Amino acid sequence: MAEVRVEIPYKPRPQQLAIHEAMESARFGVTVCHRRLGKTVMAVNALIKGALTCKKQRPRFGYIAPTYTQGKSTSFDYFQHYSQPIPGHKVNQSELRIDYPNGGQVRIYGGDNPDSLRGLYFDGVVLDEYGLHPSQTFSEVIGPTLIDRGGWALFLGTPNGKNQFYDMAQEARKRQAQGDKGWFYAEYKASQTGLLDEAFLKEQRSLMTPDEYAQEFECSFEASVKGAIYARELETARTEGRMTTIPIDPTIPVDTDWDLGIGDKMAIWFSQSLRTGEIRLVDYLEGSGEGCPYYMQALKAKGYTYGKHWAPHDIQVRELSSGRSRLDVARSLGLNFELTPRLQSSQAGEVEEGIHAVRMLLPRCWFDSTRCKAGIETLMHYRRDYNTRLNEFKASPVHDNASHGADAFRGLAVRHEMPKIVQQEEAQAQPREFAWS
Repeated sequence: MAEVRVEIPYKPRPQQLAIHEAMESARFGVTVCHRRLGKTVMAVNALIKGALTCKKQRPRFGYIAPTYTQGKSTSFDYFQHYSQPIPGHKVNQSELRIDYPNGGQVRIYGGDNPDSLRGLYFDGVVLDEYGLHPSQTFSEVIGPTLIDRGGWALFLGTPNGKNQFYDMAQEARKRQAQGDKGWFYAEYKASQTGLLDEAFLKEQRSLMTPDEYAQEFECSFEASVKGAIYARELETARTEGRMTTIPIDPTIPVDTDWDLGIGDKMAIWFSQSLRTGEIRLVDYLEGSGEGCPYYMQALKAKGYTYGKHWAPHDIQVRELSSGRSRLDVARSLGLNFELTPRLQSSQAGEVEEGIHAVRMLLPRCWFDSTRCKAGIETLMHYRRDYNTRLNEFKASPVHDNASHGADAFRGLAVRHEMPKIVQQEEAQAQPREFAWS
């Protein structure tokens, strides 16, 4: 096929151009950006260029947003706009995909459904707002899709606490300092780029707390997550040294508290309870798209001596297709659950009372900072969204990737903190139809 010169209507800013040039030689890049830098436009054009110039057969490139819906709303219009001058390109609206005449393809995916990425291959991916992705998505799902063809990955985002994006930024910074040409790191603060008008920045400073401004415009990973529900309690635990290395006492049984999320997402906290009232969080497990046998095997592989396994009441819901509940399935595999006590209030009130229970419990908690790292991140990022119209935080917590671990921990707190009479009433209200562990 004869080469065709195509001029795309994109004139990169100096910062965008620097990222493009760095990715010409590096395989992995991390860019920490202030708001309004233009990272999404840059990412879209990097992927289009990759799909058009890749010399391998059937080039595949992916834009991976925190959620599929977010990817569609923030980037698909850009993909269509900048692909417009390319003769013979085809847009597939239903799959958020664009095919190019050389066989190359770009497509939008969501980190909220990592299983949709399994079994694919990529020559290049951009993970936008990487701090909002599930913490293990890259290492367990996306990374392997790059291996066969030596694909590249670019991690973009604005800080949102010390999560996997922070870890990746630290890794890239270290590799670059060591002279590793396969990695690059870049950081763009609003005070340094000069891209945003000072009057605009002044207005933003007046509307935001210092932490919010530092996070959004000065690329601070140290600032608190906006609206974080347990920020103060977790910071206290950190300063008091209660996030450390926790040896597992073999004489104390390990209890588990589960959250059964939509789409088979699971979150499990592993804890040991001392007679002194101290709670040791010794491990955490989260996954999606796996059935009960997978988690049974995972629990067995950890080799703990288990006490009780606690699950929310929706474990009793029977599926229309099979007529069986997840409680039935677990029982058939030898895993017997206790039901986490329910609070006597509306659903919204139950969540709020549960949050209060967590705040009451956290001062008694010690966390293994390594085994519980992903779980601690869910607690750090469990937050309320901000209603800009009313200038206040919304009542209901945001339902995102942090929700599952936070909900499982809320169940743990409820069973520890609620008055004993609540548990007694719950026991009387719920007939024991199966053997308790």
